[in-house]
Amino acid sequence: MKTLEVHCLGTAGYHPNETRHTSCYFLPQSGVLLDAGTGIFRLPELIQTDHLDILLSHAHLDHVVGLTFLLDILYQRPVKEVRVWGQAEKLAAIQEHLFHESLFPVALPVSWHSIDEQSEWDLQGTKMSWRLQEHPGGSVAYRLEAARPDSTSSDSPAVLVYATDTLGAEDAETLQWMSGADLLMHECNFDDQNQKWAEKTGHCYLQKALQIAVQTQPKRLLLTHINPVAELQLDGEVPSLQCPIEIATDGLRVAF
Repeated sequence: MKTLEVHCLGTAGYHPNETRHTSCYFLPQSGVLLDAGTGIFRLPELIQTDHLDILLSHAHLDHVVGLTFLLDILYQRPVKEVRVWGQAEKLAAIQEHLFHESLFPVALPVSWHSIDEQSEWDLQGTKMSWRLQEHPGGSVAYRLEAARPDSTSSDSPAVLVYATDTLGAEDAETLQWMSGADLLMHECNFDDQNQKWAEKTGHCYLQKALQIAVQTQPKRLLLTHINPVAELQLDGEVPSLQCPIEIATDGLRVAF
């Protein structure tokens, strides 16, 4: 059976560096973009659909500033429809501030869609659900379920969970919601030596991200939102975690 792919267009948190742009991940077969950091400039040559659905985890600049690049992106690769999804208050803040006429005086050819009214949505055949996360200002995690290429109605969908900018949830309800993923993309902005900074800034550190993976047992774990001034290292093994573990890098393509 064929697999789906996620392309890592930007994998850093806070700001880009020489090798990493900020958070942006793309599923070409579904036309779904996870966050819109500076890495979005790599998008045009990857677009396969006549639509784009951009899912924003929250409104911090390293996750939304790439929305201002869309005019050039859509000039290079036009599509029929672009929908931007997120919590209503976050979308309002982006439209009011990032796209204030003093900062960006041209209207984007997109429609804005609040996720608040429902816990599940259908994105052109991809099932999306979301959950609140603990982070300064609040953020959301997304779970995507999409049919694999050439699959039949009896085949199980491919499941991706994207949890970034979070302290790392370990309550039973959230862990159940995250479980069973073919690919868990979980932020890991800090190493274990900087646990206090992680907790202070509303981010996750290595051991906690691994503990969450142990409790949810994904088929593959991809650590994301990497600190741009302190490259994350994997030291040792996690006995209870049998799946492959990888640190996201710009340009990486991950099948699931």
